[in-house]
Amino acid sequence: MADQAPGAGDLQQKYRQFLDLMPLTLSLAGLPTSEGRLYSEEQIEARAITVRLAYKVARSLARDCLGGS
Repeated sequence: MADQAPGAGDLQQKYRQFLDLMPLTLSLAGLPTSEGRLYSEEQIEARAITVRLAYKVARSLARDCLGGS
């Protein structure tokens, strides 16, 4: 008997896709590492926006390379 909610498998699949695309995403984002310094809240938000946009590009690129699937 499965205790998982009906959408749990979909969520796990999306999470796995996110993790699989993370190296490409970070490479596309081109953000430097912090090298020990702390970022301000505004800098963190700006970096998050950059990563979100890079993830969208990485996801689109992966779909194109896989034939639109």
